[in-house]
Amino acid sequence: MSRTTLDTAALAHDLRLAVMRLSRRLRSQRVDTTVTLTHLSALSTLKRHGPMSPGELAAQERVQPPSMTRVVVALEGMGLVTRTPHPTDGRQVVIDLTPAAEALLGDEARAREAWLTGQLQQLSREERETLRDAAVIMDKLASG
Repeated sequence: MSRTTLDTAALAHDLRLAVMRLSRRLRSQRVDTTVTLTHLSALSTLKRHGPMSPGELAAQERVQPPSMTRVVVALEGMGLVTRTPHPTDGRQVVIDLTPAAEALLGDEARAREAWLTGQLQQLSREERETLRDAAVIMDKLASG
């Protein structure tokens, strides 16, 4: 292997570990631990993509429909989603967020951003500028 390949592989390894650790720390900054990370993921998908059928939600979340059915039942029981008849297919329902879910998602995001803001304030100005540039690059990596 060439030196460039080795350097790139080492960077990939280090970046993967750093992103995983940061993600784990961010996920631990929770407002309401009665709602699981799986539930939050489904709620976030609904917020990002809008109302959808349970099958569409399962596909977006990359889980089997029966698993998503259990998630939707739990979320409905917590008052975080509603089910309404599908406008064109009587066999289907449409899942949507409730105001309580919108508030929960906002609280969760604020808690994580507050923790991250505190961590960033401990860095030097140059380190924060480097991370600002890195955020753009990481977004580019995620989009590709």
